[in-house]
Amino acid sequence: MNDSVRQTIEVRARRIADISAALRKPAVRYALVTAGVVAAIAAGVFVYANRPIGVQVAMIEQNVPVRVFGLGTTEARVLSKIGFEVGATLTELNADHGDRVAKGQVLAQLSTGEQDAKVGKARAALLIANVNIAKSIANLEKARAVFVQKQEANRRKQTLAGRDVVSQQAAEEAIRDEAVAKADVDVAESEAESAKAQLTDSRAQLQYEETMLRHRTLVAPFDAVVIERHKELGSVIKAGDPIFTLVAVGSYWGLAHVDEARAGFIEEGQPVEARVRSRPLETFTGRVVRIGLESDRVTEERRVYLRGENPPARVYLGEQVEFWITVANLDKALLVPSAAVHGYDGRQGTVWTLEDGRLRRRLVQFRHRTEDARLEIIGGLPENARVITRLESGLREGRAARVTRATSR
Repeated sequence: MNDSVRQTIEVRARRIADISAALRKPAVRYALVTAGVVAAIAAGVFVYANRPIGVQVAMIEQNVPVRVFGLGTTEARVLSKIGFEVGATLTELNADHGDRVAKGQVLAQLSTGEQDAKVGKARAALLIANVNIAKSIANLEKARAVFVQKQEANRRKQTLAGRDVVSQQAAEEAIRDEAVAKADVDVAESEAESAKAQLTDSRAQLQYEETMLRHRTLVAPFDAVVIERHKELGSVIKAGDPIFTLVAVGSYWGLAHVDEARAGFIEEGQPVEARVRSRPLETFTGRVVRIGLESDRVTEERRVYLRGENPPARVYLGEQVEFWITVANLDKALLVPSAAVHGYDGRQGTVWTLEDGRLRRRLVQFRHRTEDARLEIIGGLPENARVITRLESGLREGRAARVTRATSR
């Protein structure tokens, strides 16, 4: 063994001895133990944080109804507050709250004494007009007969005057008499026309007074149910005061207020289920019959009108009703809870997916939203990707994962 090798061995031996001496010191030994524990914990945390986690994924569902909820009330399409066109004392009432009345049925009556007198006066004026027109026609016939007579007399005297049988003065008087008779005919004709005009005026006046008399009788304009009676017997009413509130039979419908964000797929004719607040154990069906063309600018809701197919026997206006409108029925659908979607804007959002055993984030497109707040995915997923329905802690791009449960809800 040469000197250089011996020196190397001695140096290493001294180093080992120094390290052994240092390790025998308590402070150094504790530091090494602590470092070992920290390294073990770090390794355990790394292994735990990168272990495959269990996730729940969505599965394809079939025959999924898409329903839109709306809260509203029971209303009437034809509701009228009816009254008299004239004012007087109310002397007769033939209907009350809750009564069913037929079209043309007399509901109320006003005092008619004054108007009866006006009608009688108008009828008398009509009789006088008829007499006057008969008189004027007779006078006209008389004037025409006189005119013919004077015309013939004038013609004879003019012939005789040419033969000097009668005087010239007599001939001139005959011409004058014919002219006067012609004027009398014109006067009689004008009087006859005036009598005809007076007859027309008398007829119109009688028609007016009879119409005003009929205005004192209130009749039902259609088959209806009396919702409210506003006046009582003996009341002095003014023209236009409401006496009854009527609702046309069969004109009940529902008014639903639907969020604009959910109303886009609603169309006329779609089926509806309804539950009346006073009868929560029963479900009534119907159809959408009208969609309001103007939304509420404050509540941002759209008005949807619905006609019932099996309404309750008695309907109460203004009663609160819950409506579910079926806007679509999905043959096959992939649905994800809205709570599992990030950045949803009504059209698209980001979801977590499981692809080849690794977690990924995907921007996908949506269409329908179900009443239990699930969204229908219609695009943006690669083939064989599975959508995670529940956000667990530890989700991270690229992390390994495994399916623990496939859920349809």
